Amino acid sequence: MTNINKQTKFKDLGLIDYKQAWDYQEQLFQDVVNHKLNNRKCEKEEELQPTPNYLLFCEHPHVYTLGKNGSENNLLVNQIQLQNHDAQFYKIDRGGDITYHGPGQIVGYPIIDLDNFSPDIHQYVAYLEEAIILTIADYGIKGERLKGASGVWLDADNKTKARKICAIGIKASRWVTMHGFAFNVKTNLQYFDYINPCGFTDKKATSLEKETRVELDTEQVKQKVKSNLSKLFGFDYKEFT
Repeated sequence: MTNINKQTKFKDLGLIDYKQAWDYQEQLFQDVVNHKLNNRKCEKEEELQPTPNYLLFCEHPHVYTLGKNGSENNLLVNQIQLQNHDAQFYKIDRGGDITYHGPGQIVGYPIIDLDNFSPDIHQYVAYLEEAIILTIADYGIKGERLKGASGVWLDADNKTKARKICAIGIKASRWVTMHGFAFNVKTNLQYFDYINPCGFTDKKATSLEKETRVELDTEQVKQKVKSNLSKLFGFDYKEFT
C-alpha cells in the first residue's frame, strides 16, 4: 500500500484524568483503524486515504494501571488505602504488569499506524526506549535496557542497583498502536512503594530529578523527548486541537 504518511498530529493534554485520556486514545485508535479498513475496500490506488498518526503527551493524577497479563497481587494496598493516597486503579488492555502514573511524569501515547513507519513491534518499542535514553543522556545519565524487561533502566546489570526510570506498555492491533511510555522526571517516587513495579519485587523506580539532583524544567524535558521521537521515527509534527 502506498500513501505513506509520516505527518503526526501532536497534542499536550496537560494534567488529565486517566480514564478520560484512555477514552480519548480509544477514539483516536479507532479513527486510525477505520481509515485502514476503508482503504482495504478501495479498488483503485488513487482512492486510498493516508492513515493518520497521533502523539499525545500528558500527566495523570495518582493512578495505578495493571496490564492484561499482570497480577493484581502486585498492588500492595487495598481500596481504602488507595483512597487515602488519592490514587485510582484500573485494569487495562496494554501489555506489561502494574505501573504508576502521577504528576511530574511525562506520559506519551503514540497512536500511530506502523505501516507508515516500520511494521515491527520490537523496533517500535526499541525506538520508544531509545528516545528516553537519548533524552537522559543530555543530562549526563546513562540509560540502558534490561534483558527480558521493556523500559529504560539505570545500572541494569547490577542486581542490587538496577532501577527503572521509564516504563513502557503498549497495545497494537492491525499495526496500529496505543498506550506507550511513562517517564519519571519529577515524580513522587513514594507511590512506587505501594506496588511491585512492573511485577518486580527486587527493583526500584527512580526519576531524572533524583538522579541529577537538580530541579528540572519538565517542559524542557518534554521538548527533548518529542524531538528525539521525531529523529527516530521520522515524525512530521502538526499541532491539533
